[in-house]
Amino acid sequence: MRLALEEAGVGYVDVARAEGGEDRMLALLDEEGLACPPFAPPFLKAGKRLIGQTANILLFLGEHHDLAPKSEAGRLWTHQLQLTLADLVVEAHDTHHPIASSVYYEDQRREATQRAADFIANRLPKFMDYFERVLGNNPGGPAHLVGRRLTYADLSLFQVVAGLHYAFPKAMSRLARRYRHVMALYARVAARKRIAAYLASERRLPFNEEDVFRRYPELDR
Repeated sequence: MRLALEEAGVGYVDVARAEGGEDRMLALLDEEGLACPPFAPPFLKAGKRLIGQTANILLFLGEHHDLAPKSEAGRLWTHQLQLTLADLVVEAHDTHHPIASSVYYEDQRREATQRAADFIANRLPKFMDYFERVLGNNPGGPAHLVGRRLTYADLSLFQVVAGLHYAFPKAMSRLARRYRHVMALYARVAARKRIAAYLASERRLPFNEEDVFRRYPELDR
């Protein structure tokens, strides 16, 4: 979401990073009388709208900030790609928490080792094959996932690949050679003027072991 807002040049307040921001967000989740309450962060407050779920937020931002196609078919296709990326993110998360998110990694290390091995050998290549094929088959050319212009799906694929490089540097180093379209898109997004400025700024949240993509060397084989 931050990438979409930065690329669009839209001013925003990152409430979670402000003093007392997390408490304010959690209080809003428990607020009585909300007609459409979000289940959990992240969520976006845009005017009177309160929009939850990353894919849903990007659907909104894409339409309102020229980061999605104008046609209904194009918007649906972009949203479909975003949902597929969401599936990949869940599977990446489950490599280090295969039993339950509420259980410490150290208490499910053996299961995590098994899950990560299958993810690297089977699931990750399946997703990467898919996005490589989508790029190769795009009528607008392999520079973008949809059409001839950047969409939020391109930004999201960049973010996922960046996270995978952080969590599985060895595996991604091996796999990168097979996915020239995906890696070219990754480099192309990183070089965009507003994105490059964001990545170099303090606004960019570094990957860490409290987030979705986590680096545990014993899982990266």
